[in-house]
Amino acid sequence: MSLLSRTTDVDYSQQSDEELLRLSVRQPSLFNLIIRRYEAAFRRKVVSIIGEREEVEDVLQESFTRIYLNAARFTPQEGATFASWAYRILQNVSFTYYQKLKRRGATQVNLEQDAFEALPQVLQDEHGKRLTEEYVISILVRMPATLSRVLKLHFIDDEPQGEIAEKLGISIAAVKARIHRAKKEFRKVQEKLEYRQMMVEQPRLLRITSQ
Repeated sequence: MSLLSRTTDVDYSQQSDEELLRLSVRQPSLFNLIIRRYEAAFRRKVVSIIGEREEVEDVLQESFTRIYLNAARFTPQEGATFASWAYRILQNVSFTYYQKLKRRGATQVNLEQDAFEALPQVLQDEHGKRLTEEYVISILVRMPATLSRVLKLHFIDDEPQGEIAEKLGISIAAVKARIHRAKKEFRKVQEKLEYRQMMVEQPRLLRITSQ
């Protein structure tokens, strides 16, 4: 795969991912080195999410394109490596394609568990149905403000942990701990909402079945 065809005679192979990304903003051909470093691993990740199908190439192409187009926005810092940032973009694109395939009725499309947990704003219910944005917001507003905010910043606004720590005035370790608690709280609130909905619908279903 090559998004940028121009080559360079200078050996940049020993440069870090972060440095290559920075340099590629001015020298686009250098981004091909990043593609070569990550293409195989990215491909395995995409296949684990949407399966071995022709859309894998589309996911890879779109993911690398997004990474390059957002290169100038990336700032290396503790808790925000290039790899973690790039994989988050890859997962977002993969999940978008996953949803398209599900809507088309594609068979054998099973979202990997770690990708599922990495994107709580698009969780599925017990029937595999995607939760709507409105439903997710209804859960967030029922959560403690400190937990809902960190969840929104990290997973919905796609901000790295380092920036969240600076914005909230806490350490990166505290951000990680808060994200972990927020995930658990999200599921707890979700379960309560589903239980309430079940209690509301049960009498209606009983009336229908008794007719």
